[in-house]
Amino acid sequence: MTTSIKSTALEPDHNDKSSANEGVLSHIGRYLPVYGLPILTLLLILFFSVLLPDTFPTMLNLRSILSDKSIIAILALAAMIPMLTGKMDLTVGYGIVLWHILAISLQTKFGMSWQMAVFVVLVCGMLFGLLNGLLVEMAKIDSFIATLGTGTVIYSVALWYTGGRQVIGSLDADFYSLSNAFFLGLPAPAFYVMGIAILLWIVTERLPLGRCLYAIGANPRAADLNGIPARKYVIGAFVTSGLLTAFAGVLLAAKLRIGQANVGLEFLLPALVGAFLGSTTIRPGRVNVLGTLIGVSILAVGISGIQQLGGAFYIEPLFNGATLLISIGIAGYAQRRGGRIKRFIKKSE
Repeated sequence: MTTSIKSTALEPDHNDKSSANEGVLSHIGRYLPVYGLPILTLLLILFFSVLLPDTFPTMLNLRSILSDKSIIAILALAAMIPMLTGKMDLTVGYGIVLWHILAISLQTKFGMSWQMAVFVVLVCGMLFGLLNGLLVEMAKIDSFIATLGTGTVIYSVALWYTGGRQVIGSLDADFYSLSNAFFLGLPAPAFYVMGIAILLWIVTERLPLGRCLYAIGANPRAADLNGIPARKYVIGAFVTSGLLTAFAGVLLAAKLRIGQANVGLEFLLPALVGAFLGSTTIRPGRVNVLGTLIGVSILAVGISGIQQLGGAFYIEPLFNGATLLISIGIAGYAQRRGGRIKRFIKKSE
């Protein structure tokens, strides 16, 4: 595989002999992009714990953060998968609107069991992801435009179906437990996030599939020359993203117990922020699972602390928007820095 699609170009080289001659500041500059965000997250936790010793460093607050942000974490991981191939999927924010309404409607209006309703929603999510993948790869529509268009359509369907009213009805207690159950003192959704993250980490970091996805995102032309079927992998990435988005919709339905079309879009921005932040840490310059989780964590910690300090209602979208701009800027800098490193290596060979 050529150097142009090497996925570790921006990572610190622990075997680099020249690093032994660098000073302390050089070492800090090398590792700060990798571990700066996790360190900042820990510092924020410490900061708010000192300012709010009675409310922030408590099990109740931890449970609240994990319960509230688990859906965002799943959506961030869903958005991350197409980003591996250099594509965007905006339907992670639009799709969850219809999927949580559908999960409730299938039970209350059509008499399905909750298990069958969940299965149908997950299949619909995969089919919708397939549609996005076909539009991007077969129709050659830019992924941002394609998913913005399909997302708007699916949101319009949710508005049409509900007529602006809530979808309510009697649901099975076991369905509620999907979101409201606790295990080892922590909310069940946190363990869903853990399981999904571990699976995605194995795929992206330990399997050839992950290396192919990164290769497509880094240089589609070089990936094609190396025999990687980019079209199949990109479509598969959108299908997987659709599956995770539908699962997040199921969890949202179990949590809210009602369906309403004005709920869900507020998840889009923090999910994208988490995914973009993930490209600025651990593996700077490329999206990655652990980085995405850290990105969501710093949002959760920052917003929770600010709200407990009495922040106004507009603080959360302001914080998310500002963080998104900063994360995109850092990601762009990391990619430019990686390009300079690659050119330097080529000149040295």
